[in-house]
Amino acid sequence: MKFKLETKQSKAIRISLLDDSGKEVARAFMFLITNDLHEGPYALLEDVFVNEEFRGQGLGKQIVKKAVEEAKSLGCYKIIGTSRNLREKVHEFYRLLGFEEYGKEFRMNL
Repeated sequence: MKFKLETKQSKAIRISLLDDSGKEVARAFMFLITNDLHEGPYALLEDVFVNEEFRGQGLGKQIVKKAVEEAKSLGCYKIIGTSRNLREKVHEFYRLLGFEEYGKEFRMNL
């Protein structure tokens, strides 16, 4: 037997929220990933971040809602938000936005 490696088309989208001067105050990355099990891609939401001086104003919520809206418009069948195990505030944040705990993520740092 031998392995066959095939490159699939993926897309990365940076979503930024800018203040009136054009300075980025919040961001998230959304990766569209395709596989052979579904016609449409799924979205992986990563690196959701709000600058410290702008936290507590609902900007993280706005960024995630924009990502969900974009994922829907791009035909994604699901969107996944990830967080480390001990970040309970982040877990609650995702739950409040309609995400559900679904499974476990296994990781190997390379």
